[in-house]
Amino acid sequence: MAKVRVSSLAKEFGMTSKELLDHLAEMKIPAKSASSALEDAYVSMVKKKLAPVLEARAAEIEAQKQAEKEAAEREEAEKAAAAEAERIEAERRREEERRLSQAAMAAEEAARAAAAEAERAERERAAEAARQAELEAKRRAVPASDSGSRFRSLLDQIAQQEVVLKEKKEAETKKKADADAPRAERGRGRKSDRRGGAAAAESAASAPRSRRSNSAPVVPAGMDVPAPEKAGRGGKKRRGGQQADQHNDHYSRMAREAEEYSRERVLEEARAAVEEASRESTGRRKKRKEKREREAAQMREEKKIEEALAQGVNPEDLDAVRVSQGVTVQELAEALDVSPNDIIKRLFLLGTPLTMTQSMSDDLVELVADDLGRQIKIVTPEEENSFSFYDDPKDLKPRPPVVTVMGHVDHGKTSLLDAIRHTGVATHEAGGITQHIGASQVMINGRQITFVDTPGHEAFTAMRARGAKITDVVVLVVAADDGVMPQTVEAINHSKAAGVPIVVAVNKCDKPDANPDRVRQELVEYGVIPEEWGGQNMFVNVSARQKTGIDDLLETILLQADVLELKANPDTFASGYIIEAKLDRGRGPVATVLVNRGTLHVGDTLVAGMSYGRVRAMLDQHGNNVKEAKPSDAVEILGLNSVPAAGDEFRVFEDERDARDLAEQRSLKARIEEQNKVKHVTLETLFSEMSENELAELNLVVKADVQGSIEALADALGKMDQSEVRINIIHSAVGAISETDVVLAAASNAIIIGFGVRPQGKARDLAEKENVQIKTYSIIYKAIEDIDAARVGLLKPTEEEVRTGEAEVRETFRVPKVGLIAGCMVTEGEIERTDSVRVVRDGVVVFDGSFASMRRFKDDVKSVKAGYECGLGIEKFQDIKVGDILEAYKVVEVARTE
Repeated sequence: MAKVRVSSLAKEFGMTSKELLDHLAEMKIPAKSASSALEDAYVSMVKKKLAPVLEARAAEIEAQKQAEKEAAEREEAEKAAAAEAERIEAERRREEERRLSQAAMAAEEAARAAAAEAERAERERAAEAARQAELEAKRRAVPASDSGSRFRSLLDQIAQQEVVLKEKKEAETKKKADADAPRAERGRGRKSDRRGGAAAAESAASAPRSRRSNSAPVVPAGMDVPAPEKAGRGGKKRRGGQQADQHNDHYSRMAREAEEYSRERVLEEARAAVEEASRESTGRRKKRKEKREREAAQMREEKKIEEALAQGVNPEDLDAVRVSQGVTVQELAEALDVSPNDIIKRLFLLGTPLTMTQSMSDDLVELVADDLGRQIKIVTPEEENSFSFYDDPKDLKPRPPVVTVMGHVDHGKTSLLDAIRHTGVATHEAGGITQHIGASQVMINGRQITFVDTPGHEAFTAMRARGAKITDVVVLVVAADDGVMPQTVEAINHSKAAGVPIVVAVNKCDKPDANPDRVRQELVEYGVIPEEWGGQNMFVNVSARQKTGIDDLLETILLQADVLELKANPDTFASGYIIEAKLDRGRGPVATVLVNRGTLHVGDTLVAGMSYGRVRAMLDQHGNNVKEAKPSDAVEILGLNSVPAAGDEFRVFEDERDARDLAEQRSLKARIEEQNKVKHVTLETLFSEMSENELAELNLVVKADVQGSIEALADALGKMDQSEVRINIIHSAVGAISETDVVLAAASNAIIIGFGVRPQGKARDLAEKENVQIKTYSIIYKAIEDIDAARVGLLKPTEEEVRTGEAEVRETFRVPKVGLIAGCMVTEGEIERTDSVRVVRDGVVVFDGSFASMRRFKDDVKSVKAGYECGLGIEKFQDIKVGDILEAYKVVEVARTE
């Protein structure tokens, strides 16, 4: 790790350089000035020693921030209270002004009504006085005779009738005025008063005329004057005039009512028209606003989808805040951008009080986020190392199927796969399939099928457990002469758990005792029902040895792929999964990848688990260089900085810095999790923990040539009985056995298991010095049997390898009719002609066989001792290179004493 300057460390701690220098002086750490650089060990010591000071300072800063926040909240509350008081006072003043204005208007209206009432009463008194004066004048003008008395009595009756009619009219007017509105009542009162005054004046003016017309001249006695008839006609005229006045008054009232009704109706119609226009205007504005909101929402959705496509994720995941499983309160507060105290308060109300550094369960995280109105996504450890993508359905195109062959041991999986490869490859290209490619591709009727060669169903289960959807179709191989076996049932269960369709290949149908119908009957018990029996699984009878039924099997696989409608987006950055990985001499880490999305190009930068790098070269199944790999293509890539794990998901990044940062973050997190692993005691394990001293442990350090071998060995050891001896794999990696592995085994009292690899020279010497046992194997079941025998203490006498010598290849020579000869220097022991030989290249065994020839100069010899040169030929192996180590050994039977 790079050195850290004092000034940078002080800035990180939130203190001055002088304060930090004082602390360094107290801890006796050499540092002269702020520009002095500190080693990594000193930095760790300073952080550990100053942890209480930093925590106290952080608490002080937090308290100060809290106090400032509370002061700001108090100031804000005071301002809000002052504003509220000012608003209430203004409202009170407006209410008081409104009340005074209403009181003034009411007083003015009352005064106006009182004046109108007084004026009306005065007019009525004046009219009554005029009427009484007129009646009195009539009575004085008429002589006292019978006719005069009859005349006066008629006038009185007319006057009384007028009074009754007038009282009825006033009663009707008053009743109607009470029913009308106050304002209309006041208007009609004023108009009627004016009309009443005019009528009274008109009556007063017509009174002299009436008196003049009704007062007859003085006539002599004895003259016959028809005075009563004239009086009668005059009375009729008066009654007719009064009736005409009444009709005129009635018509005038009707005209006024019609006018008022017309005015009110016009006003109502105008108000209705204005309201309708306002409503229509408001509706149009509302519709335009809703349309703008819809268009804005649509634009935001399209922008969101574009951003999701650019990032290669699901659009729903953009709005969600991603947090890791087991997040602490402090980390959740930082992710949601809220105060930690808010989360602690909510946790306290939920009845689960936690501190800032304590982890939260998934339910608590979801409850707190929902209470805060935030959308959150909890990411599991498996999902952290995986990627989520979103592809527009319009960009998806058909892709070839990926097929995995599964089944029981010795049922012909490898033979069937070899027959399929030969059938598919022979029609297009010559040559075989590279041994360690991990996947192969065949062509049938112009269509491609990719077969995954990962050995065994354990690797398939591991990939499915990591969320890698690699396989589209499973070909279940069952021998027709053997039937359903335990691994066959296990393969069926794994396929059903993964939701992958099964195509059954009934192999070895060419044998005399083959019975395909019995296989079908046995598979029905496990839910695999043939289509001809009404099920959904397709069965094909094949013979890998006779190569019969292979084309039918391939056509059945293509038919199943057509049913699945497999599609992918090839026009985007590539992503997929690591099928196998190994460490190769000269080429470095080599990974076999399967592309399931996008197109992988040479020069792309990718991340796979904790490994990253730029693709320097790509090789197909025949070892030919290719420039690109499309969906469902399997290729080998070179250029990674380390060996990834089988099943890891890879993804291409545009910037190499982003890829490096992601890989480093994953490596750091993996180291932290490894250091923080704590085994907690439960009621179920309490008794076993108490008897821990009586429980033996077998610690192992496992090194292998490829990652898949490590997974298979670890899975097999995990299935062993752990009751007597507990088996712990404390370290596993790809590559040769090194000195570091020996030191770790010595410190942990462990045994080193090498599968397909050899120890380095210094590592072997150190193992002998530290008395660490190194066991190397080339067959996995041999390693499992030995470990199981050592576990139960039943080691039996067996064969043991005795190393006799070692030679280093200095030069190679090509001899006609003989082949390649290695010019070697024997560095250790004595090599004999009858010994077996193992070719080791960069710590990895590349060949195991026997010597074909052994010469010194021109003479054949039987043995060569250390320090001498010789020429060695190896039988059936011509790929000897300078720098290879030739290990000679013998296999002898040694009785075990343990």
